[in-house]
Formats: sequence, structure tokens, C-alpha cells
Amino acid sequence: MKLQDYAQIIRSKNSGPFELTFDILFDSLEKYEHFVASQVLTKETFAKLYQINVKDIITFEQFKPARGIKITIPRPWPQGSVGESDMHGSQQYANLLTIEVPE
Repeated sequence: MKLQDYAQIIRSKNSGPFELTFDILFDSLEKYEHFVASQVLTKETFAKLYQINVKDIITFEQFKPARGIKITIPRPWPQGSVGESDMHGSQQYANLLTIEVPE
């Protein structure tokens, strides 16, 4: 099953003009715990998916009370600068959608 069919919310957004934040939220504790235990999304796999260095990941948090995962990275370009293509950072989550979640 793909993450887009498993998680309740997958989104990205600005975390200020120089950072992007990704959120993955689950509608049940069981789904959250299963996904975290599967280890299909780690700092290393996220870095590979977004073609960044693992050291550039600012935040990679699994927060059980919210049944969610939050990842923050530097923006490739500052918000609104020349070459920047997503002013609000809201389209950057697409790479996460097709992550395979094991049964």
C-alpha cells in the first residue's frame, strides 16, 4: 500500500522563508505505530528521496501523541527568490506519496 492511501494527511509548507516542513499524520495510533516500526521512512531514506544530505535535515521527529511525523529541511531557494518555484512550499510533499508501506 502506498503512503498516500495509508496516512490521513501528507503535507508540506513553509517554516519561515528559509525552511520547509513536511507533516505526515495518521488517523489511528495503530497506523502510526505500524508505519514508524516499518522503518520505511528514516532520515536516510528521506534525504535520498529529496536528494539532500542527511546532515541538512533540521528536524525529523516522530510525535506519538499527535500520531504524526514532522520533518524540516532548508528550502532549496529562499521564499520568493529568483528560481524559487513554490512560494508556499505546499507542493513539495509529492515525493512522499508513493512510499510503500509494508503490510
